[in-house]
Formats: sequence, C-alpha cells, structure tokens
Amino acid sequence: MHAQQAGRPADPLDLLELDSLLTPDERAVRDAVRTFCDRRVDPHIAGWFEQGEIEDIRGLTKELGELGLLGMHLEGYGCAGMSAVDYGLACLELEATDSGLRSLVSVQGSLAMYAIHAFGSEEQKEEWLPRMAAGTAIGCFGLTEPDSGSDPGSMRTTARRDGGGTSRSSGAESGGDWVLDGRKMWITNGSVADVAVVWARTEDGIRGFVVPTDTPGYSAPAIKHKMSLRASVTSELVLDSVRLPGSAVLPGVRGLRGPLSCLGEARYGIAWGAMGAARSAFRAALAYAGDRVQFGRPISGFQLTQAKLTDMSLELNKGFLLALHLGRTKDDRGLRPDQVSYGKLNNTRAALEICRTARTVLGANGISLEYPVIRHANNLESILTYEGTVEMHTLMIGQALTGQAAFR
Repeated sequence: MHAQQAGRPADPLDLLELDSLLTPDERAVRDAVRTFCDRRVDPHIAGWFEQGEIEDIRGLTKELGELGLLGMHLEGYGCAGMSAVDYGLACLELEATDSGLRSLVSVQGSLAMYAIHAFGSEEQKEEWLPRMAAGTAIGCFGLTEPDSGSDPGSMRTTARRDGGGTSRSSGAESGGDWVLDGRKMWITNGSVADVAVVWARTEDGIRGFVVPTDTPGYSAPAIKHKMSLRASVTSELVLDSVRLPGSAVLPGVRGLRGPLSCLGEARYGIAWGAMGAARSAFRAALAYAGDRVQFGRPISGFQLTQAKLTDMSLELNKGFLLALHLGRTKDDRGLRPDQVSYGKLNNTRAALEICRTARTVLGANGISLEYPVIRHANNLESILTYEGTVEMHTLMIGQALTGQAAFR
C-alpha cells in the first residue's frame, strides 16, 4: 500500500500535499474566497494597480462583507466568528490577488474593528461593528505619524479635555469633550473611511478614540505618487481641533498595549497573506517556464531554471507551514508577540525573494502587468516595512532569544 502511495503523481503546486493538513471546512473557506477573487477582482486588478485607484471601493467592500470576510475572526455584532486558520487562509487568497485587497480587509477587521471589539464600550460596538462587518461602513486605523513610525510612543498627536464643550457625552468617560490635534501618515482606507480609530497622547497616557470622519476638523488627503500598493487607498489624516464627546474614547485600554495588540492581529494575517503573493508569483513562473522555448526547449528543462523553481517551492511551502502552525497555535492558546514577529519577518522576506526570483524566470516579461509578478514584488516592498519593519521584528525576536531589549 505504501509503495502504491509513493508512486502517485506529484502536484507541482502542492508537492508536500499540504492541502491534507486542512479540514474540509477550512478548504471550503479558502475556495469561497478564491472563487470570489477570481470572479470579482482578478479581471480588473492589474488595471486598478496601473491607474492607482480601485473602482467602486464601497461596492467591493460591501461584497466582502456579504461574504463574511470583514472582522471574520471576531465574535458577535454581525461578525462571522471564524477561526484564526480560516482568517489566515482568507488573507492568503486575498493577497494572492493583490496585497491592496488584503490590506483593505486587514485594516477593516484586524485593526479598526478589532480595536473597537476589544477595547470599545458597548455603545461603540453596537454603533459601528455591525455596519463594518456588513461592509456598509469602512474603518481606518490612525497610529503612524510623519515622524513616528517604529517608535509609536513618540507620537505627537494629542487629545486634551475641554469641559466647556457642548457635544453629547455619556458613560464613565464623560466629563467634557476631547479635542484632538495632530497628523497621521500612511493610513490605509483613510480617505474613504466612515470611522477612524485614532491613537493620541493624553495626560493619562496614550488613548484610542473612535472618530466619525464627518467630524469638523477631520480631513484625509490621499497620498499620491506611490509605486507600491497602488490598488489600495492610502491617506494622511489631519486632525485640526477635532472635538469629540467624552464617550468617543475607547474605555478598555490605556497605553501602547492597545495599538500594539491590534498590530499583532494584523501582523498575523500578513504572515499568511505574503504567502499568497508568493504563490501567485511562483505559479506564474512555473507556467511561463513550461511555455517559454529557448535553444529549442522549454526553459523549465534547464538546470538553473529548475534550481530557481525548487528554491521558490521550498520557501513557499515552509512559509505556509509556519503560517499554519501559528494559526493552530493562535486558535489553541494564543500567540506571543515574538511568535507573530517570527511569521511576519520570515514570510514577508521569503515572499519578496520568491517574487524577485520569479521575475528573473520571466525575463523582460517579468516587469509587465500582463503577469502578476512585478505587481506583487512592488507591493511586498511595502509589506516588508509596514506593521513593523524588518529591523524591529528582528530585534523583537532577538529580545525573546536573549532577554535583552536592543532597541531601547
């Protein structure tokens, strides 16, 4: 029996038969997302990237909500309540289409919705989460600033109490309005968002605020001239004496633990998503190598091309196994920050190298948007940096290994 099994044909896209590690329900989630992306996004994504604009982003977000992908790993309030592995598989398939699509879903669910779900008041949850889960309201997450990236504790955005305000306040956090001033930078969904979760410095430490984007003094000019994540909305947030009621503050957390825990959720999804971009590039390279004829034979028959394809396959499958292990661990007992860093650092770095190698297999065609490779490679340059740079994740793992905080 084992001899017969050993003789079964290999699937070039799943040499290790990793599909067998997934449950039928997990495969169904993956296949549903893939079917949606194939139908709704893939025919248009290269054009959106080239134009630097997603057509009908609100309609697309609503469709993602109807599929149950927005806040899908959260419980209640219209959220699907699915597992970490389910969410990871969805991220993989979304990013196999484009990193910008996964970013839209990730910022909505793992940053904005997660912050309200984990730290918000019941009133905030009931007001925003059902609409965000349905995709009828879009959220963004304001942490990074022009002069505060890897060191969020140095943020300059401030929130001060103003007891003379007239805005409606309720709950334990009432006792006057809040007035926010500052700027945030590189904010996904910013200029199309209905609500922003903004982190600001207060007399009591860093606090989070739920900011409706129609509040006077709030603006979100789009960031132009990007060469990466072009099929994604990226904005600056400008907060010019934005007056909020006392009930706008997230009551459940103070300090950096709040935003950093949100980032942990998003980084976990990136560990999966990066492997989707890598898989797309690998598939393109494998197919192209089989079709492209030079010196009288397909280039897949040459040793150097086979070495490239083998290396890509090794890193792709190792990255998937790491993401799956992190997902099972997250579902079982949760993840430590250093474990999330392990996945984000390894998989984004490996994915970028896979895309660069795939580009060499495609030769000059590798820079054409007729193929997905250069688009994924450009996107991954951003993914490598956002939600924690290579340097920061390296030092987070280094601290876990040595007990020494080298970045302080």
